[in-house]
Amino acid sequence: MTTFVLVPGAGGAASDWHRLVPELRRLGHEAIAVSLPAGDEEAGLEAYADVIVAAAAGRPEVVLVAHSMGGLSAPLTCDRLPVRQVVLLNAMIPVPGETGGDWWAATGQREARRAFDVQEGRDPDAEFDDLVYFYHDVPQQVVADVTAGPDPEQAGRPFAEPWPLAAWPDVPTRVLVARDDRVFPPEFQTRLAQERLGITPEIVPGGHMCALSFPAELAAILDRGLGLTPEG
Repeated sequence: MTTFVLVPGAGGAASDWHRLVPELRRLGHEAIAVSLPAGDEEAGLEAYADVIVAAAAGRPEVVLVAHSMGGLSAPLTCDRLPVRQVVLLNAMIPVPGETGGDWWAATGQREARRAFDVQEGRDPDAEFDDLVYFYHDVPQQVVADVTAGPDPEQAGRPFAEPWPLAAWPDVPTRVLVARDDRVFPPEFQTRLAQERLGITPEIVPGGHMCALSFPAELAAILDRGLGLTPEG
């Protein structure tokens, strides 16, 4: 049995994974959805890593699934956990010394999103709408449930800290790119993965929050991907 440790993006909400967890369990795996201290102004990337490590403590084999901003924190745990594989899902891919705040301009994300808006017929100058960019393909009742509470907080400290590793961890890494991601468009993510990691991504169904929109399909893709990593 493999333990999937699911690391959320900005806002740090474990509920982002609530539809994927039962699908992974149905396939015979353990799934742990991590809740990060995103609202804590004192918590930086190392504090996020500590929470991830604590959530996975005692598990003999771990697959880290890092969504969006989770790409900054999940890799910091690879020297502290028995990580079989890192899976980047619509994730930020940093380079040493780069801050999360600088990542957007350094990678050209804003220009890529704007070009994708134009390509798909959206007004690139319209006000950013979470329903349009994050939840456009998520079932309405799921959106209602996820957004029923207060808006998630995200402190600025993790975005202000330089990414502390000297290089990407020496761990097998997969990059999953959702074909309809409007925040990190697929061509943008593909270029970034190839330039920064030398990896050609796998395309998966859905948008940025594909764990909410296509949980069964995503679980099957994660399960199949275990065969890409040798045992031990």
